[in-house]
Amino acid sequence: MQIKEVVVADRSPTIRQRRLAAELRHLRELTGLNLDEASERLGWSKAKLSRVETARSGVKAADLTLLLELYSVPDSRRTRLSTLARTAKQRGWWDAYAGQLPTDYSAYIELESEAESLRCYSATVLHGLLQTEEYAREIIRSALMQFSPPTEVDRRVEVRLTRQDAAFKRRETPLRFWSVIDESCLRRAVGGPAVMAAQLRRLIELAEEPNVMLQLLPFDTGAHSASAVGTFSILELPELHVPDVVYIEAMTSALYVEDDSQVHMYGMAFDQLRAEAMGPDDTLASLARFAEEYEGKGNV
Repeated sequence: MQIKEVVVADRSPTIRQRRLAAELRHLRELTGLNLDEASERLGWSKAKLSRVETARSGVKAADLTLLLELYSVPDSRRTRLSTLARTAKQRGWWDAYAGQLPTDYSAYIELESEAESLRCYSATVLHGLLQTEEYAREIIRSALMQFSPPTEVDRRVEVRLTRQDAAFKRRETPLRFWSVIDESCLRRAVGGPAVMAAQLRRLIELAEEPNVMLQLLPFDTGAHSASAVGTFSILELPELHVPDVVYIEAMTSALYVEDDSQVHMYGMAFDQLRAEAMGPDDTLASLARFAEEYEGKGNV
C-alpha cells in the first residue's frame, strides 16, 4: 500500500497550484505531446515545463495563454483555468495561524477547504467538523494536548470551530459531508453526560442539513471492512484530473494515501460500511435515544 508520511514545507504549493498543475499536465497528455515536444513548441526548457506541471513553480498569465493555445483549450475552459491560476497562490484563513499549528495539520485544513465532498469513518471519536465546542475542547485537552498550556488548547478549539464555519457556512456551495459513525463514538462519554447530550443534539441538527449524511454503525454489525484500519477520511477535489486523497491522522504525523488503486480500496471500504450501517432515519432515532439517555444521567 502506498502510504506516505507528509512533510510539508512552510511555503509548499497550495492545493490550487497542485490542481492547476494536474490540469495542465492532463491537457498536454490529451494532445499526445510529451514534455520534450511541448517544451520545444513553446520555446521553453524541458525543466521549466516540468516545474509548472509538478507545481514546483507558478505559471505567469502570458505563459498560461501560450499553454492553452498550444493545447487548443476552448474559451469556456480557459476562463476557469485562468481563474484558478490567478488565485493559485492565495492562502486561506488558516495562514493566520502560521507557526502556531503543525505544518501537516495546516496542509490538511487547506485540503479540506478545497474539497467538494468528504466521506469519513469515525471509529472512536467524532470527526472534527461534527464536534461541539465542549466536545472538541475535551478531545484536544485530554487526547492531543494534555501537556499544553490552556491558551494553546483554546487556539486549537478556535481553529476547529473555524473549520466548521468554513466548511458549512462560508462557502457558496457547502461541503458535502458523509460520515459513518461507529457506535463506540456515542458510547464513549467524552466530557460527561451533559457534553455528550449536547453533542448528540448537535448531530441531529446537522443530519437535517441537505449536504450532511450521518449513519450509525452499531456494535452488532460485528467485524467490518474498516476493522483493521480505523478512522479515515476521503476528500474529493473539484478538478476531474486531481485524484481523491485519503487522510489518516496519526499521533505525531499525518498520513496520506494518493495512489489511485489504494484510494479506490478505501472508497470500496466506505461503500461497504455505509451499506452495513443504519439508514438515515434509524440513525436519527438512535441519536435521539442516546441523547435522552445522557440527559437522564445528567439529571441524576
